[in-house]
Amino acid sequence: MKDIISRRRVLACAASLVLAAPLATLAKGVLPPPTGKVVLTVKGQIGAHNQGNTAVLDMAALEALPQTTFTTLTPWENQPIRFTGPLLRDVLALVKAQGQTIRATALNDYRISIPASDAEKFDVIMAVRMNGEPMSVRSRGPIFIVYPFDSRPELKSATYYERSIWQLKSLDIE
Repeated sequence: MKDIISRRRVLACAASLVLAAPLATLAKGVLPPPTGKVVLTVKGQIGAHNQGNTAVLDMAALEALPQTTFTTLTPWENQPIRFTGPLLRDVLALVKAQGQTIRATALNDYRISIPASDAEKFDVIMAVRMNGEPMSVRSRGPIFIVYPFDSRPELKSATYYERSIWQLKSLDIE
């Protein structure tokens, strides 16, 4: 019986060390390296990095964050779409963003400035799924910053439609 308890204690201790190592690393501002294809690069005023002064994230890192789902009508489709992904504020927290402005860039080099305050004021998501399916580049993926347009009247305006950037590749925090 003592052997079983001792083994359990050893296993529990080992497990806590394995889990604590990444948490301690993250606390020091070092993110784990991506294991898959990089889908998002974040640079600028950030406190957590995994490639020099830059944070590079793969889809697994984005999907490991809590996921939010909402359905909203966009100006680009005729019917409401269900989007799923991490909240923008959670991604900014992951990289320990400290700036006031987010300069977002798409794969086609479209650029837009988003006030960092939008991430707190609205439940903006970095959608990685549309109607339950992963988004391909052809379908505005792999990442699409989407505002919950139907949740507040002020979000149904050109200002917020322009900030909803699809085929997102990078964020520069200023």
